[in-house]
Order: sequence, then structure tokens, then C-alpha cells
Amino acid sequence: MAARLPLEGLTVVAVEQAVAAPFCTSRLADAGAHVIKVERAEGDLARGYDEVVNGLSSYFVWLNRGKESVVVDIASPDGRAELSRLIASADIVVQNLKPGAFDRLGFAPEDLRKQYPALIICSISGYGDTGPMADRKAYDLLVQAESGLSSVTGGPEAPARVGISIVDIATGSTAHAAILEAVIGRGATGQGADIRISMFDVMADWLAVPLLHHKGGNSPRRIGLSHPSISPYGVFETKDGRQMLISIQSDREWRTFADIFLGDATYGADRRFATNVDRVRNRRETDGIVATAFADMTKAQAEERLRAADAAFAGVNDMAALAQHPHLRRITVDTPVGPVAIPAPAPIVKGEARRYGAVPAIGGSRA
Repeated sequence: MAARLPLEGLTVVAVEQAVAAPFCTSRLADAGAHVIKVERAEGDLARGYDEVVNGLSSYFVWLNRGKESVVVDIASPDGRAELSRLIASADIVVQNLKPGAFDRLGFAPEDLRKQYPALIICSISGYGDTGPMADRKAYDLLVQAESGLSSVTGGPEAPARVGISIVDIATGSTAHAAILEAVIGRGATGQGADIRISMFDVMADWLAVPLLHHKGGNSPRRIGLSHPSISPYGVFETKDGRQMLISIQSDREWRTFADIFLGDATYGADRRFATNVDRVRNRRETDGIVATAFADMTKAQAEERLRAADAAFAGVNDMAALAQHPHLRRITVDTPVGPVAIPAPAPIVKGEARRYGAVPAIGGSRA
């Protein structure tokens, strides 16, 4: 008999679309919650983002396993009555409609909490409920730009987009954690919660370190695959043309690295490089010394020397390399077009074999 999942018995009504809210509720579904995904007749807009999974959207397949889909026209009186019925039996409501829409439909979180004191409601927006941009639509790349994330991403020549929907994923993860906190709190007090999460706030929180550097008079510069505050921490090329990324995190590691990898222990005590602050201040000279050492070795020789120095390193891979990576774990989920293999969720709970639900068609029940 399969072990009981931690959120079994909880019902989640998800009036959601795109990425942020579905990321959150997919994790609730993985943990056993009954997630009822409320869709319009044409479905979540993410169903149309691409067709790369045998005609299905990669985003939708990734983020909607284990959910039940119900078609509800919430703009109509009958649809609103149906949504009211669903909420009446829910433990958690998650919504990321455009700003103010949920309230205008008659489902203001404050009113729902008065009617259902144990209900946990999580509303996801671009910029929150107040302030000059509260009513503005927001999507991942827009918030990457507005928050300043793109200004610290990419190389010196231009700002860049993070290569995944990082704002949406961060927001969904934040919502997931906040909902789980509320579930724990409800177990102790019997009271639910009214949670408001904005994409902008999430990114501002995540950008605390570069913002503090700016306030300290050292505004971050874009330096590609290097670290703005640690040196050496970047990409170097071997004699056989292979790129390797290394990270030296402490002055102790640097001394070992200088002795074993660079073959010159004097660099460990050299006042230009002895501390991380010194190495960052003299980054060009630091990187030059390291680059020269790499250029004299093949990739295999460099790996052997890095292991001997107990230094952290990685290959600079692409998606083809990830697809063949020995550490990549996969799960298989059923979809309307057949089984699809996707990367496994990161948490591993020892002794519990998880079964992941199917990706629903529009109006389809969970498996």
C-alpha cells in the first residue's frame, strides 16, 4: 500500500494561468492535494505557448501534472455560482488573474476569509495591491527588466534575459512556501490566511545583494560567467579548447589552489591575491594567472589537478549535455498524447516512492 502523501485530504481551487501560480499548485498536487484547475473554454493560455511535446505545450506539461481541469466561465452568473461552490469546499484558493479581477467577480479575499475563516487564499500579482504600478499587467521578462535583474545578467555589452522564467518560478516557489506555512499555522489555530505575493517583491528580495552593493558605492557590472564578488570564479579554456568553470570560495582554498593547481605556493601569500578582496580588486591579474595555467593543460589534466586541489569546478554545458547528464533524474507523466519524460522534482523523501498524476486535457480529471 502506498504511503499517504502529506497534503492528501486538502482541496485546492486554482484560478490560474501561465507559470507562477501553476508552478506553486503543481507542487501542492505532487504532495497529494486535490488541485482543481479552473480554466476558460479555450484553456490556460500556457497551453498555447508552444507545441514541442507532441503538439502539447512544454510549459503546460511541466506545470500541470496531477491536477483536475474544470471549465468554468467565471464571467457569467452561472460560472461565478460554480466557482462559489468549488471555493465552499476548498482548503486553499490560489489565483493570479489580472489585478483586481478576482475582486470584481465577487471573490475579494477579505470577504472570502470572513465567510470561510479557515480558508487559505494566495493571490499572486505583478506589483501588489497598492502603489503606482498596482494595476499594471506583469509577465516574467517584464519584471526581469523592471526589477533590475536584467541589468546584472549577461555580458558587458548588453543586459540579458535569464534563460528560464526565473521570476515566475521564484514567485511560484515563494507562494508554495507561504501556503505551507499557512497550512501549518491553520493546524495550530484553525485560522486560514490571506496571502498576497507580487512578482516584483520576490525579485527585489532576491536582488538584495546587488542592491546592497549599489548602496555601498559598488554598483554591480555585468561580467558574464564570472562572479562579481568572488575571484577566481569564472570560465577558463584548456589547451584542447574545452571550457571549465571554477570557483575558489575562501582564502584557504586559494592557497591550496595556488600550490597544487597553479604550481606556485607563493601566490597564496602574495599581497595582491592573499584575500578574496585583493583578488577581486586585482581580478584581471588573478584571472590572467589562472588562464595561463589552464592553457597549459588538457581538460583531463586540468580535472585531475583540480581534484587534487579539492577545488570546485564544472563543465559549461548546453541542453544536449543536460539531456545526457549522468545526474539527471526523470519522471514519466501521462498526458493526452501519451507518456512524457520530464526532469524529476528536486526533493527526494527517502522511503517514499512518489507517483505523479497525469496532465489533464481541458476539462479532464486527474489520474
